[in-house]
Amino acid sequence: MTTVVDRWDVHPEHRWLRGERAERAIVFDESDGLWNVYGYAECREMLGDHRTFSSGTARLLPVSVEASLIEGDLSQMDPPQHRKFRKLLTPAFSPKLIAAMEPRITAITEGLLDGVEGKPEIELVADLAYPLPVIVIAELLGVPASDRDMFKGWADNVIESFSGFSSLDTEQGAEDIREGTERLQPLLEYLAGHIAERRRHPREDLMTQLATAEIDGERLTDNEAVNIANIMLITGHITTSMVLGNTVLCLDAYPEQAERVRADRALVPGAIEEALRLLPPSTVLTRATETEAEIGGQRIPKDQLIFLWLGAGNRDPREFTDPGRYDPARDPNPHFGFGWGIHFCIGAGLARLEGRIALNALLDRFPALRTDPASPPGFFDTPDMIGVNRLPLRTT
Repeated sequence: MTTVVDRWDVHPEHRWLRGERAERAIVFDESDGLWNVYGYAECREMLGDHRTFSSGTARLLPVSVEASLIEGDLSQMDPPQHRKFRKLLTPAFSPKLIAAMEPRITAITEGLLDGVEGKPEIELVADLAYPLPVIVIAELLGVPASDRDMFKGWADNVIESFSGFSSLDTEQGAEDIREGTERLQPLLEYLAGHIAERRRHPREDLMTQLATAEIDGERLTDNEAVNIANIMLITGHITTSMVLGNTVLCLDAYPEQAERVRADRALVPGAIEEALRLLPPSTVLTRATETEAEIGGQRIPKDQLIFLWLGAGNRDPREFTDPGRYDPARDPNPHFGFGWGIHFCIGAGLARLEGRIALNALLDRFPALRTDPASPPGFFDTPDMIGVNRLPLRTT
């Protein structure tokens, strides 16, 4: 059977998407001077041991990113600093507050779909998968959702310019990051303006919390507040957009499973989880060894850069039975779609809620959701992520 990966030739360089596996779970890449980890158990062990495998990888990259862009970046932090910064955001993403957002998310979804009601074709990303999560996160932060066209341009720039692989290319990578940093400035200035305004006039929103937050008795610096807001804005919508698009793409590729989900809506959450496993938005995370370590019989020296291929781990047959099969009823399904350990995506609950509401609404509204070979989906062109940025669908 032709899978979604084969049909659209998704990231041909990712052989693990096509059922091919490396001979070993951990492989040293001499050309790039880094370690690639493909095994599920190995990835999980490393993600759970921050003392040995640090998130602070910038020091080992041959191409540097400006220090001002890293300040406040939770993805580069280890405890106890990481714990202190994450604690600032946890209340906004509590299960109780997320559950309370369901009526608003439902209303936004229905309003967006009203705009394409009766059309024989829709473009899922532009019509729903992008605007829904960006409106939600903008309202949570307290910035105008009407600015979402600007957000999309900025988000696309971040994805394209700050790939972990750009930081490995000492020639072109340095230029890409320099240009990306320049293109990012309007977003940082935009957020800095909101932070400054909240310090003068506080509101009931996450931007105000960042503007007035203190850690160990000291207020966040402007850079810290802006960079945290930047991460919330970008990752707060792009992940959900990819999750919804990838789920619909999986259902299109597996019509028998799509019929099961249409007939039994209790399978909708499982359909989303299985898409997160097969097509995870984030395919790779980086770590740096703080000490010499031994994992799976492989010894790794100190001060080594490690690429944890979460997408490959999600298809490890040692962990998942028939890992290439899309099964909305798979249980258990301990995938890495939202990461693992202390850096598990803080917005996972919100993304799951948005995905469930949106997918149910699509199935309610449209008797069919079919891709058109004459108008294929478009994917983000970076090996760090798997996600559609364009998905035309026939609805009849």
